[in-house]
Amino acid sequence: MNRFFSIFNFVGVAAIGVLCCAQWQTNGRLENSVQRLDQTRLEQSAKIADQERSLKDNAADLDDLRQRLSMSESELQTTIAQRDHLTAEDKQLKAALDKWIAAVKERDAALQKAGDLIQKLAGERNDAIVKFNELADKYNALVKQASNAQGN
Repeated sequence: MNRFFSIFNFVGVAAIGVLCCAQWQTNGRLENSVQRLDQTRLEQSAKIADQERSLKDNAADLDDLRQRLSMSESELQTTIAQRDHLTAEDKQLKAALDKWIAAVKERDAALQKAGDLIQKLAGERNDAIVKFNELADKYNALVKQASNAQGN
């Protein structure tokens, strides 16, 4: 009978050892996954911060362009009053104004594209967070199962 208990204890200890190794490997894989997800989150946060800075810079440029456009329009009013003498200059200002409008449209398109990219990155970030939470739930379930198995 004593020999039976020794064998039974040995088998139990071996089984617990195998379970510990399996849990250790699972924990290692989960930790690696968490680290990769965290790195991705940090990279995306940095990209978003860069894009926000770029958007602020572009907004400042837009205000500057609007101020310059306002100045050009006031100068245009003066030029209209003197257009008999300055017809050639009036044509040049109109060409410059067309270029500015085209530049504003291009910048607006770039801002829209950057905004779309920010939305896409935010969606990817949210998807990554959801996946991480699902992984954490699975991990917690495995830990609970392991605890229950050890308790039984």
